[in-house]
Amino acid sequence: MEIIILGTGCAKCKSTFEVVQSVVTESQVDAQVSKEEDILEIVKYNIMSLPAVVVDGEVKIKGYVPTKEEVLKVIKE
Repeated sequence: MEIIILGTGCAKCKSTFEVVQSVVTESQVDAQVSKEEDILEIVKYNIMSLPAVVVDGEVKIKGYVPTKEEVLKVIKE
């Protein structure tokens, strides 16, 4: 599984990355978590609000810092 956190490096984007990383670690999900901060790459996902969480190429969460429960639900789908 590939998880990408889209964001420009703001506090919310960093928090989102930390939440997702901790959920992946705690739940022992086999996933690669990365950040994408290049605005030209971010616009390819056709979203207008950051941060966003992309799981296997599909935007699952956008516009806010998700809770651990929300992230776990999204990666278990």
